[in-house]
Amino acid sequence: MLRFIVRRMLWTIPVLIIIALVTFALMHVAPGGPWDKDPSKRNVDATTLKNLQRVYGLDKPYWRQFTSYIIGDYNSKGEWIWGAIGGNLGLSYRQRGRTVQEILFEPPEGKSFWESRFGYSIRLGLIALVIAVVVGIPAGIISALKQNTWIDYLTAIIANIGVSVPNFVIGIFFIIIFAVGLKWIPVVPRDWTQPKVWIMPALVLAFGTMAYTARLTRSSMLEVMRQDYVRTARAKGLAERRVVSVHMLKNALIPVITILGPSLAGLLVGSFIIETMFAFPGIGREFVQSISNRDYSMIMGTTLIYAVLIVIANLSVDVIYGFIDPRIKVQ
Repeated sequence: MLRFIVRRMLWTIPVLIIIALVTFALMHVAPGGPWDKDPSKRNVDATTLKNLQRVYGLDKPYWRQFTSYIIGDYNSKGEWIWGAIGGNLGLSYRQRGRTVQEILFEPPEGKSFWESRFGYSIRLGLIALVIAVVVGIPAGIISALKQNTWIDYLTAIIANIGVSVPNFVIGIFFIIIFAVGLKWIPVVPRDWTQPKVWIMPALVLAFGTMAYTARLTRSSMLEVMRQDYVRTARAKGLAERRVVSVHMLKNALIPVITILGPSLAGLLVGSFIIETMFAFPGIGREFVQSISNRDYSMIMGTTLIYAVLIVIANLSVDVIYGFIDPRIKVQ
């Protein structure tokens, strides 16, 4: 198992490099630049633009900019500055004097880590994951056990809506119904210390994963129900609850865990559109703003964070496989 984990971690290195290279290329192909306009909306003159490009290294060839960001480079004083592999995600182009890791990971003064942008996204993602698992898996189980009943049909309709309709469309309906119509919560909350303002973005973020989890759990349960060992367990006179919990559920959850791994990474990082829609102070909203501002360091740093979380989630799923199903062996 240890050799497998080490080998998988080594394989992630070229994967992350390719992701970084594609992101870097797309950033520079897109029209515009970080200083087309400064925060005061005055056009940056040619001399100032040249100095800014020199300070941030944009006057170097593209290959040098990429290697400097990933590996590192010498500064004007001859000191070696590590790049992304050393935990340095670079200086923000728009928030002058602040690094990407400071913006994303450091909380306001006197606050805990959970008040940082990354902390907010983690909390929102974990809440959404809990909702998706707690609602999706039982809904799929009940739908399979009550096959071809009104419960099964109702679950299928809701699940199909969640899978087919984008979450930002669902978010708009939630805002119209619960914020504008019923006025249960504010449209754009300003104080995120109140628990009730987390309900709507968490539900919208979890809806798609919850629906897909329910569908996958249902189909997996129906497949397991037809297996010989399930019929044998029932023939022995075991209680139906024990047959479902011990003989069916454990094997049916294997494909469900497959999608929960990548979903966990996606939910932890947060939905870019959902965070922007609800003005949520997470890294997803910061990423969207960085694209508009052409903040290259922020774009690269956020993309690499997301990629690392995806890799860790997929590796965790592969390791958990061996504990859930003894038939699965790591070669």
